[in-house]
Amino acid sequence: MKFAATRPDLIPLNSQKPLKTYALDQTATPLLSTLQRCADRPNAAFHTPGHKRGQGISARQQQLFGTAVFRADLPELPELDNLFAPEGVILEAQCLAADAFGAEQTWFLANGSTCGIEAAILATCGPGDKLILPRNLHSSAVSGLILSGAVPVYVSPTYSAAWDMPLGVAPEAIATALTAHPDAKAVLLVSPTYYGVCSDLKAIAQITHQHGIPLIIDEAHGPHFAFHPELPTTALSAGADIAVQSAHKVLSAFTQSALLHVQGNRIDRNRLTQSLQLTQSTSPSYLLLGSLDAARHQMATAGTSLMARTLALADQACTALNGLPGLKVLQPATDGSGIIGDRTRLTIDVSDLGITGFTADDLLHNHHNVTAELPALRHLMFIVSLGNTTADITQLIAAFKQLSQHPSLPLRRLSIAEVPPSPLPPPLTPRQAFFARKTPLPTHQTIGHICAETICPYPPGIPALLPGEPISAAAIAHLQAILSAGGCLTGCSDPSLKTMRVIQP
Repeated sequence: MKFAATRPDLIPLNSQKPLKTYALDQTATPLLSTLQRCADRPNAAFHTPGHKRGQGISARQQQLFGTAVFRADLPELPELDNLFAPEGVILEAQCLAADAFGAEQTWFLANGSTCGIEAAILATCGPGDKLILPRNLHSSAVSGLILSGAVPVYVSPTYSAAWDMPLGVAPEAIATALTAHPDAKAVLLVSPTYYGVCSDLKAIAQITHQHGIPLIIDEAHGPHFAFHPELPTTALSAGADIAVQSAHKVLSAFTQSALLHVQGNRIDRNRLTQSLQLTQSTSPSYLLLGSLDAARHQMATAGTSLMARTLALADQACTALNGLPGLKVLQPATDGSGIIGDRTRLTIDVSDLGITGFTADDLLHNHHNVTAELPALRHLMFIVSLGNTTADITQLIAAFKQLSQHPSLPLRRLSIAEVPPSPLPPPLTPRQAFFARKTPLPTHQTIGHICAETICPYPPGIPALLPGEPISAAAIAHLQAILSAGGCLTGCSDPSLKTMRVIQP
């Protein structure tokens, strides 16, 4: 689709040259096309990277990757613009992305959504400033709290006992938090969650804006929402001031590529640009940046049909799997419980088969060549995306048919319910805990001590314990249940959880 109009509001504020507007031709790929011309140019390279356009790669690299990709692994050549002061093809590509995703301004990210979340916190909060955010936050938000020195005010998401998982955050929870903390500088939410569940962002945006502060949305798992009417409302459409999206999780961009979108006047965009310079590499990969341009082009020109096909595949899988004995499938937005979210996420409860999600994951991966995105104690979650095929869905259904025919085993019921936050503020902020003196203790002796680590069952990277929080018996039991069921932990110095690091008294 070609846009004849120009959008001056899409021009970033950090351009160093006189501003110009760009015709928004969504069939164009300004960055990708320029990268290809540079890759095809037969020049002698005396610049980084050291492999010199693939001439110095090892035989094993060539065997796996070929040589073409290395020709496009280039640095900031004059034709390729500069990510931190875009004035040429990166600026054009970002303007096209802003238009396609419904933003006023978009930044390309080469350090994943993680750097975008960190930068959003740095752009809105300083040392001692309060940030309202859910307790089931991603670990990137913890990093943002440590870097900024902000003080977290945690709110609890709604909990589904039927599915044993946290859902979205209720607008009433945000209103209550803002009433108790009227000096908060911003609200940060995760929507959709890893399971595709969305909060009522429109209502939350209205509440947040009534207090004159911005709403930041970790929309890492929702970059496809803008491209089909049967998908949830985008964060930007609901009124968010910042939305951070992982372009690789469900779109076709390379892993570690992401997008940060902004609208409105509640965000200091110059400070946001400076924050991104702190959290991004000074040598961003043009392979990642070019893939962002390509993914935007694909969605802008064919996104509706691609998403229609993806939804059809997800619905096919849901219908078939729901008919198998011992399985229960959650599809947000069509579930009888009223859970609203993304139908392309399939969460399958296997507990009635007498096995954990970890055991099911092992069987599916090693014996049926079907790999889930996220195993948990009771269920597994599968992402259906534009890259899946009918054959994939057939293989998924066939694997679960075989799994459901296994004799049911007695299963000790386990819960993955998140550990509720204390109603009292943590004794230390994450930043204070990060810089405090620490010591390891046997885990059974840590109850009541202040945690010095970010301990996450991974994926999804949602911390069970955060730096600065008191360690409870419930948190330890939760983590030990994850390990005994076959899960793994990250962020802790001892992955076996025999010891934990605590703040020295």
